[in-house]
Amino acid sequence: MAITAADVKKLRDMSGAGMMDCKKALNETNGDIDAAVDFLRKKGLGAASKKAGRVAAEGIIVSVAEGNTGVVLEVNAETDFVSKNDQFVGFVNAVAALIIKNNPADLAELLASDFDGELTVEQALSQLIATIGENMSVRRFERFEVNGTVAGYVHGAGKIGVLVGIDGDVDAGLARGVAMHVAAANPKFISRDDVDADTVERERAVLSERAIASGKPEAIVDKIVSGQLNKFYSEICLLEQDFVMDSDQKVGKALGDAKVVSMARFGLGEGIEKKEEDFAAEVAAQIQGG
Repeated sequence: MAITAADVKKLRDMSGAGMMDCKKALNETNGDIDAAVDFLRKKGLGAASKKAGRVAAEGIIVSVAEGNTGVVLEVNAETDFVSKNDQFVGFVNAVAALIIKNNPADLAELLASDFDGELTVEQALSQLIATIGENMSVRRFERFEVNGTVAGYVHGAGKIGVLVGIDGDVDAGLARGVAMHVAAANPKFISRDDVDADTVERERAVLSERAIASGKPEAIVDKIVSGQLNKFYSEICLLEQDFVMDSDQKVGKALGDAKVVSMARFGLGEGIEKKEEDFAAEVAAQIQGG
């Protein structure tokens, strides 16, 4: 039976599932709408779509390193309880392993990739949403492969995840220490060479105006600003920060000839606008409604 665009739209309206999933369901059921709805329900796709508008800012971050390759991955859910669910944790770890193995170019390629021989990652996630009953999303990942060592670190039961790639001969314990440092100090850049010119000029302008406003002679303002810029770099650049594992030396000095070439730090839910719950208003609404 030929599947028409109208059939796909009707099934989409009935189930709330995505267009491609609806088309596949109709093909699998020879155009039988009711059977297609059941097909989607069995896959967990219809139930998942009904939860898609709910804010998912909890979940976990994992960081996995295997030799010179590693991944840091954030998968979100609605509540902190899900982060302790074995099915959810198993799914996240399986996705991390897929990223290391397959090296997807981006999130879209990851979601479309094979998960278990039958479902894609996106379809497996939809099934998990239907099973657990919360909206979830594979939000972001970074994958590093270097000529040296990759070290990962996770803090606070998946609240912060770090991945660093280091070229050169470096002790595994030191590499992990650098990853822990990134989690604690949250550097924005690896070195001052990585700081974009606009950021530097903006900071220079602020420092100059501050120095002039404080009454410093214009002849020494540049010297003062240069000194303060060094302090600025030491606050935002990994290699110039005091090493949290040994505060008597900078991170760069602790690494010696080894070189940090990549760095990623994820904070769980950062940048996601969370819904503010008004408990009193919710109770009042329930009383008025009932």
